[in-house]
Amino acid sequence: MGAQERFERILGSLHEAALDDAHWLTAAGLMDEACGLKGNLLVFCEGRSREDTKVFLARFCYRGERYKHLERQYFDVYYPIDERVPRIRQLPDSRLVHIAELYSEQERKTSPVFNEALPAGKAQNGLIVRLDGPNGSHVGWQIADPIDGDGWSSPQIETIERLLPHIRQFVRVRHTLTDARALGSSVIGLLENARFGVIQLSRRGRIVAANRTACDILRKGDGLTDRGGLLHASLPADDVALQKLLSRVLPPFGGQATSGSTTVKRSVLLPRLVLHVVPLSDERTDMLASTVAALVLLVDPASRGRIDPALLKDLLGLTAAESQVATMLAEGYTIRQIAAATGRSEGTIRWHVKHIFGKLGVSRQVELVQLVMSLADLPLTQQ
Repeated sequence: MGAQERFERILGSLHEAALDDAHWLTAAGLMDEACGLKGNLLVFCEGRSREDTKVFLARFCYRGERYKHLERQYFDVYYPIDERVPRIRQLPDSRLVHIAELYSEQERKTSPVFNEALPAGKAQNGLIVRLDGPNGSHVGWQIADPIDGDGWSSPQIETIERLLPHIRQFVRVRHTLTDARALGSSVIGLLENARFGVIQLSRRGRIVAANRTACDILRKGDGLTDRGGLLHASLPADDVALQKLLSRVLPPFGGQATSGSTTVKRSVLLPRLVLHVVPLSDERTDMLASTVAALVLLVDPASRGRIDPALLKDLLGLTAAESQVATMLAEGYTIRQIAAATGRSEGTIRWHVKHIFGKLGVSRQVELVQLVMSLADLPLTQQ
């Protein structure tokens, strides 16, 4: 099997893993094989410091097997004392570095992480990269030691770097499905999910089916439209980008399908609509969906969570104006957009935000959004 064929198999497995976590072990094993690695470790998290970090996903895999005991040991014992953690956060997006470079000469002699955890994880001579994730999150991908003891070759580095945008895309799609509680759903089952828009496309790009949320978006024609059964963006510039993306996801027969994302502009007061487009393998389709070749997942920041301002007012002790501002921030509106939508000045909106922070004991907008979204699905108590 040639290098390109191995790379294409990895991409196919990443598409599968984004839709169903059970396929990650296959994808991880293929990456180890193609890049000549002893293993690879993926962590997806959010937070600006060690103390406020929330880990959404951690997979320590070696040659296609997951080592959960190493995951638990690292986060329970070594993570609190790992000298790398703040340094990894400062790495530029997509810059591949040697793990040893993140430790000082003295630390390489004394650090329990460098001298105990990394050898146990076969990664003392490995590489690491930080990728920007969705909504201010971070993706850390640690590449374990090369099988060849002579070190890293140029072809190995090139293959790893080629994989970086696809690792990022895997996390984007997985995050969207997890948010919608749809991870692992079948092709047909996704259409029943009302938490986000889902459109099924044929191999020629024609719309096969769409769920109610997507139909509402297409009917309004604000951002996306259905033109003779084909998906288009409302604005010409956005449509050019969308059609290029669709051509990569649905290439001519024999071409390599590649997942991707884009955004489309809507009316002035609404945030841009986010589209993740994922090709489907033959294994993902069934007899009822045999004509489906790709899924379009639509994320509308303005409708995420179905947040009721009255709920925030009652549960968080906010005023009516403050609960409205908190709700709109969580739905993806900017300060400027909130001011325009409510008829208030931007200074007034910032004043409300400051008071909200004080009442709730938070200091950053991401903390406020997390708190609001955690309450989004609670039913409003009847008075």
